[in-house]
Amino acid sequence: MTATPAPPARLGKAAVGALGMLAVATGALESVVTPTLPLLQRELELSPAEGALLSIVLLITGALVTPVAGKLGDRYGGKRVLIRLMAVVCAGGLVSALAPGLPVLLLGQILQGAMVGALPLSFILVREHLPAEESKVAIGVVSGLFVGGGMAGTLSAGPVAEGLSRHWMFALPTIAVIAATALVYRLMPHDSPRRSDDAGIDWPGLLLLSGTLITLMLALALAPDIGSQPLVLGALLVLLAAFVTGWISVERRAAAPMVDPRMLARPTMWKSCVLTFVICVGTSVAVYLVPQLFAVPSHAYGFGAGATEIGFFLLPGAVAASLAGPISGIGTRRFGSRAVVSTGLVLMAVALLALAAVHTEVWHLVLGKVAISLANGLCVTAMVTGTATSVDHSDTGIATSLVLVTRVIGFAVGAQLGGAILTAATPPGSDVPAESAFVTGFVIAGAVTALSLLVARTMSKGVKECPAPTS
Repeated sequence: MTATPAPPARLGKAAVGALGMLAVATGALESVVTPTLPLLQRELELSPAEGALLSIVLLITGALVTPVAGKLGDRYGGKRVLIRLMAVVCAGGLVSALAPGLPVLLLGQILQGAMVGALPLSFILVREHLPAEESKVAIGVVSGLFVGGGMAGTLSAGPVAEGLSRHWMFALPTIAVIAATALVYRLMPHDSPRRSDDAGIDWPGLLLLSGTLITLMLALALAPDIGSQPLVLGALLVLLAAFVTGWISVERRAAAPMVDPRMLARPTMWKSCVLTFVICVGTSVAVYLVPQLFAVPSHAYGFGAGATEIGFFLLPGAVAASLAGPISGIGTRRFGSRAVVSTGLVLMAVALLALAAVHTEVWHLVLGKVAISLANGLCVTAMVTGTATSVDHSDTGIATSLVLVTRVIGFAVGAQLGGAILTAATPPGSDVPAESAFVTGFVIAGAVTALSLLVARTMSKGVKECPAPTS
């Protein structure tokens, strides 16, 4: 008789809590640069270009590391890869905290970017050690806590940097990451590798995927300056096309591909990526435009809000985003992913179009931002959950990684779109864009979000859990 392998140990509340603590800590560490960028530019004497580089380098690293981490987690075990990945993140946080200038700070941010890969590894562990229905809720909780950590980092980074120093705004969340990683190591049961190490690593596929993502993020970063650097942007687009073509060709022939093209062709997979991209573009346009509208002088058509006031106005939206993950997980478990995604898309489209029509009071913007943040959390968590539970256990990490990378790209595209619209509508010699630019941005984002309902309608109503491999 063939021995039946023992079932994996079930996660206890303490282990899930440790994963949640890690999500909060990494979310906080990820978010400290954005609200303090003007302070960093003053203290380090950075040019606008250097400041822009500092603001995107973590995203570039995250987009690169996430699919690699997910793939390695599928192959060698989620806990094993997660602990090693967080060691890199902790080193990056300490380097950033001690950085005397821009070059060292950039190195720290590059290392910190590995934190984005922690989410798919957490999903591997949750799915491995919890029943299917419970895992959907747990994935939602972890996703929501990551957003909540980002909210905490955004709100606390400025006061900490001004009250203590810029060094402490990196050091404090890094200490929290170290503590949470130690708890995960102690409380999380080990998960066994699902694939043989004999298959090796698809190094050509890894290098080509890395080149594709890096080139794409650089092209997005340079897109607003296309007028001054058309040849550079054109060269990047040609290089991007070459990387994509080479990557597809290599992956089709690889015995153990980094990303199986057949998995990308599955309706659940490509629809999740398309919807995630569209939703994050709409969300990112609002994330960029709403604070800008708050800051427009009150003698024009805005509110003349300062940094502290803007943070206060954005707080309800951040709270809504942190609650959306658990709500989405429960909703997906009860009603199916299609119902949750469709609800989120309708809510987001209505909120964006409403902001285009009415934005004359602070509460208009606050309420609109709350609805958009809630809708984004509902949709993205539902799609990550649906994707995680629709593929084989051995593909959980890479599948969810692709959705999360699409999320990063969508946010980058939306931010650049919002910036380009405001730049084009700012008269020469003025710092105040025309009010019509905000209306245009909200309308474009709302229209694209509404059109994505056509894709959402073709999604399956629910997701059935794939059986675990028996060998």
